[in-house]
Amino acid sequence: MAELRVLSTMGLTGVIKAVAPEFERAHGTRLDVLFEPTLRLAQRIRNGERGDVAVLTDDAVDELVGTGALAGRTDLGRSYVGVAVRVGTPHPDISTRDAFVAALLGAKSFAISQAGASGIFMAGLLHRLGIADAVREKAVVVERGYTAELAASGQVEIAIQQVSELQVVPGVEIVGRLPPEIEGMALFSAGVFRDSANRALAEAFMAELASPPRAGLYRQCGLEPVSA
Repeated sequence: MAELRVLSTMGLTGVIKAVAPEFERAHGTRLDVLFEPTLRLAQRIRNGERGDVAVLTDDAVDELVGTGALAGRTDLGRSYVGVAVRVGTPHPDISTRDAFVAALLGAKSFAISQAGASGIFMAGLLHRLGIADAVREKAVVVERGYTAELAASGQVEIAIQQVSELQVVPGVEIVGRLPPEIEGMALFSAGVFRDSANRALAEAFMAELASPPRAGLYRQCGLEPVSA
């Protein structure tokens, strides 16, 4: 049985886990999927790690196409940064820029990621909002994994990450996306490794992820499908 190795951003966890069993049955293969933040995966690939399919942010895919590691880019879905809290706890007002700022200033603690697309975005946003220093002591930076796990366990009041990543963690409620004037959007794309030994199978999997009938699945997973 052929094995297909996929290096994927955590933002597509829900989609890939839903598609994988059906694809494995249809193609008589097994998927070996590594989920990590885009920055970490891109660095591993730069350092020589290889697989069959990479699912990363569009700029990371473009870079790796440029270096020859990947052979082309297929866009999959757009992801937005959002907020989650532990089930049963009050939802902060994040309806406007000022409300979001007040929510962070008023919270005892909040979690953001370090290496993911949302973490990079949030580091810049806190500076643009002029509150980086004011919230430094209450910000818990998660090196790897899901910020919502800290909210679910009560370690922080607020979890901030891609909505698609917040949704895969039980025990939290999604408050919503950041307000339009400051929202953070990431475009997730896929590419086949140029030296993949399973090129046809890899392209079939990438095509399955990008197929229009999967649009509903993307929405269920907190993403906006490009196919739609």
